[in-house]
Amino acid sequence: MASSTALRCSSTICKLPITNSVPFHCKPFSISFSSNYNRFNRLSIRSSAATSATPAEGLAPAISLTDNALKHLRRIRTDRGEDVTLRVGVKQGGCSGMSYIMDFESRENTKPVDSVIELNGFTIVCDPKSLLFLYGMELDYNDALIGGGFSFQNPNASKTCSCGKSFAA
Repeated sequence: MASSTALRCSSTICKLPITNSVPFHCKPFSISFSSNYNRFNRLSIRSSAATSATPAEGLAPAISLTDNALKHLRRIRTDRGEDVTLRVGVKQGGCSGMSYIMDFESRENTKPVDSVIELNGFTIVCDPKSLLFLYGMELDYNDALIGGGFSFQNPNASKTCSCGKSFAA
């Protein structure tokens, strides 16, 4: 059952919502102080409760790999003899307006703002701006002699180039 608590602020009394189930400091709320002068002297304060997302079982990763892509990336990592991550991103250019970029880099080069995606023992790193365009993408690998290599299945692409290495969003 909801109730309210009075807060005294400079001779003004404000009513704040309180419930018995959630502590006051964890709930979003807003208060406002009205003035007798005019609407421009009104002060509003808004609070919101934000929680960080925790990984949930069954939740798809932001960027996924097919089994073929994962095998090929592991093989490349083993051949290099280093513990590297795959950095994926986008840049301006290409036939359709934006191009995919991929490169291996050391784990030490990961920036605090980067999204780090762990998939079956392999790590993918993506900068926040690129992730806006790559969210939900699946990276595949095909070892065919003609048309082989990595391919991108990107649900955010409104059109793609026939080469498959660039897209428009």
